[in-house]
Amino acid sequence: MIKIAHKIGVIGGGSWATAIIKLLQHHQKNANWFIRRQEVIDSILNNGHNPEYLSQVELNIGLLNMSNVLEDVINESDIVIFAIPAAFLHRQLEQLDKNILQDKIVISAVKGIVPEYNFIISKYFNQVFNVPLDNYGALAGPTHAEEVVMDRLSFLTVASKNEDVSGIMADVLGKRNMRISQSQDVEGIEYASVLKNVYAVAAGVSVGLGYGDNFLSVLTTNAIVEMRRFLDAVNHLKRDVIMTSYSGDIVVTCYSQFSRNRMFGTLIGKGYSVNYSRIEMKQVAEGYTASKCMKEINDEFYKIDMPILNAVYNICHNNVSPSTEMRKLAEKLK
Repeated sequence: MIKIAHKIGVIGGGSWATAIIKLLQHHQKNANWFIRRQEVIDSILNNGHNPEYLSQVELNIGLLNMSNVLEDVINESDIVIFAIPAAFLHRQLEQLDKNILQDKIVISAVKGIVPEYNFIISKYFNQVFNVPLDNYGALAGPTHAEEVVMDRLSFLTVASKNEDVSGIMADVLGKRNMRISQSQDVEGIEYASVLKNVYAVAAGVSVGLGYGDNFLSVLTTNAIVEMRRFLDAVNHLKRDVIMTSYSGDIVVTCYSQFSRNRMFGTLIGKGYSVNYSRIEMKQVAEGYTASKCMKEINDEFYKIDMPILNAVYNICHNNVSPSTEMRKLAEKLK
């Protein structure tokens, strides 16, 4: 039985971690906050702003207990919310005691695959850190950090096998302009959160190449169909992929000005190299790594027809011309 948790820890110093901190502060909740670099912590405590991400956002330092010692933040928290890019998650956590999270409520705000294992986040914490699935939850849905910190109406899904966990997180986060829904489809929602980043790269490439809204709407619709095929192969849970945590996340990521993955794809479509585009982004575009991981997972376990995933993989990892690949892809869309 999970005890009612009061002490919340947030792991990560990027945009989404900052947005979660701000969301907690909207509800006047204290938080333990791990950021790796002490100079960033010092700047936040001195100036009330994250100097590197969402720096316009004013933070109440009176509600923050900050540390660059990961173990301290975890040990001081009952709920631990991870908001580290998936590509760096294992590197950040691999030195931890593998049982340190066993008695915690572990919440993932990570939308990606752990590349060292090709695991979705729930599987990573369960198999590497012995976190019971009943103690785990994932945050998902069409929620750009930039709009969350502006307190704009947003819809978030908490996915957990345990209704107690999703209920606790709904209570922690679901006030003011944040509407919370609950789901037990952890695997499906986590894979959807990964795939939407891949599809947003494809959307960006099409925009960079000069394709218009007509093509983008067809691409996005086909992405939803492709995602559904894959999720149905993963498990046979009844799910409505038109709901916000599935299709809604794809739509906002493919169309929004705030989408890092779309911006990354747009640079590639405009003729910049993949490596230059990654550097120019200054933030992590999860779709780059996710395209490789998802192709490997699909090829090994599911063998589902996924032309959009394959196109992004070829552009990002096989040095195939974006214009050539998108022309080939267009012939497969319906």
